[in-house]
Amino acid sequence: MNRQAFKTLIAVTGILLLVFSSATRADDEMHTDVLAAVALFKEKDPDMSKFFNDASGYVVFPHVGKGGMGFGGAHGKGEVFKGRKVIGDAKITQFTIGFQLGGQVFAEVIFFENETALTNFTKGKFEFSAQVSAIAAAAGVSADAKYEDGVAVFTMGLKGLMYEASVGGQKFKYKAR
Repeated sequence: MNRQAFKTLIAVTGILLLVFSSATRADDEMHTDVLAAVALFKEKDPDMSKFFNDASGYVVFPHVGKGGMGFGGAHGKGEVFKGRKVIGDAKITQFTIGFQLGGQVFAEVIFFENETALTNFTKGKFEFSAQVSAIAAAAGVSADAKYEDGVAVFTMGLKGLMYEASVGGQKFKYKAR
């Protein structure tokens, strides 16, 4: 391995460690982080309150760490709500392949339009269809956002930088409280 490749590997490893350490906070901090993420989504786009109020349920991942160099991955933990009550915990894992370099931390919220979509998530039968894509949270974007196959997904970058043109998928685990 030449000197430049070694420096790049060390830099990317450092970025990945920073990103993944941000995404794996202690469980006792989870609820506080989730509530802060909800407040931040609503601050970024006040119209998003409609989704929080009207959805059958939702899952909030306040810190998802993502990093990659050719191959990439992401991981985070969150809480699942039915109405305004926490009913369980969730984990998100993502693997990607393609052009990617860097690391970032983002928040993600998935809204479930109806009881069927929420039940599919809690029973482990949840999959994103090809039509479902995440919407970057910004002022006014939720006003025109619509559910696709019973779900609506919003993300918000928190820190870091990631260059990416990759494919992959997200996998979820649910644990009832």
